[in-house]
Amino acid sequence: MKTIGLIGGMSWVSTVEYYRMINQEVNRRLGRHNSAKIILNSVNFDEIERNMSKERWDKTAAILNSAAARLMSSGADCILLCTNTLHMNAKDVKRSVSIPFLHIADAVSAEVKDAGYKKALLLGTKFTMEENFMKDVYIHNGIEITIPGKDEREFIQRVIFDELVKGIVREESRDMMLQMLDTQSEEGAQCAILGCTELGLILKDDDSPITLFDTTACHCKAAVDFALSK
Repeated sequence: MKTIGLIGGMSWVSTVEYYRMINQEVNRRLGRHNSAKIILNSVNFDEIERNMSKERWDKTAAILNSAAARLMSSGADCILLCTNTLHMNAKDVKRSVSIPFLHIADAVSAEVKDAGYKKALLLGTKFTMEENFMKDVYIHNGIEITIPGKDEREFIQRVIFDELVKGIVREESRDMMLQMLDTQSEEGAQCAILGCTELGLILKDDDSPITLFDTTACHCKAAVDFALSK
């Protein structure tokens, strides 16, 4: 079994889900008492968030590159960046190491296409929804991307940073999210990508009028595929 390297802490709430999902998937496939070989480098999210809010992507890249290098030197066989938004620095991180970097959008694209969808609604932070660093990967992989309107994007941003990254899940926020998905469904949306690793904490397939793709779950599955590959 190969060793999975995680750059986490963005936020710690979703990093917990990475650790849980990867280990559960390894045990599901191998049985007995099998669990994943994981090395975690957890960064200080406050330092990341302060630079991110100023769009100092050079600063965030330096932090993430250092984390990736430490994981590689510690014996990791691959790198996962446990966040969607900080994939803004994906190319930098990939260049900083000589081991495979598993891009979250590649993992999600495979799941979306396997399910037969060619068009998806992308939800996430304002950077993920409005900038092209993530959309370009989906488009390259053959998936057309749409995003919510401006007011909806601002609402999602507030829920992520004021609630979810702190481990707070409010029923009223969930209800408003589901109302938004109802509207998007009426406008023709068939599936949505939860393009923030915290969104899976508040939105579940059982409640949604459209199919949801949890980027954390997709990324974890890709990590296990890699770890168990020959």
